[in-house]
Amino acid sequence: MKNLSLWQTILATGLIAGTLDILAAIFLLANGQAISILKYVASGAFGKAALEGGNGMALWGLLFHFIIAMSWVILYFLAYPRIPFLKKNIFISAVIYGIVVWSVMNLVVLPITHIGLRPFNWLSVLKNMTILCFCIGLPAAAFAQRFYQNK
Repeated sequence: MKNLSLWQTILATGLIAGTLDILAAIFLLANGQAISILKYVASGAFGKAALEGGNGMALWGLLFHFIIAMSWVILYFLAYPRIPFLKKNIFISAVIYGIVVWSVMNLVVLPITHIGLRPFNWLSVLKNMTILCFCIGLPAAAFAQRFYQNK
């Protein structure tokens, strides 16, 4: 990834992060039920119809998932050169970013979708934050650091 442009690096990072995140959600949260988790993602836009729909709804969920993951990666890459703290330690940055992603998605985004505000459960929160730290935060932090160090 050494000779890639900013947008090529962001695209590659977004695909990696999105793939890691959805695989973690499928295998750590949904007991391998890929279609169910993808329909749940689609239900944010389509409501209960997504949960009762077929594989087409799962494809919508996959598309929405990657758009969301890519958006978070883009935001990190744009923030990286402007926020000196992000350059200090990729692991601390990844953890903080994962917590930020979880907070915005669960406290701002989901409540305005058909999913709505979900009940608070500490174990669920910790699992989801951990997944976001390692699957979105860490790839974004590592690849942003590598990209900007080479420039």
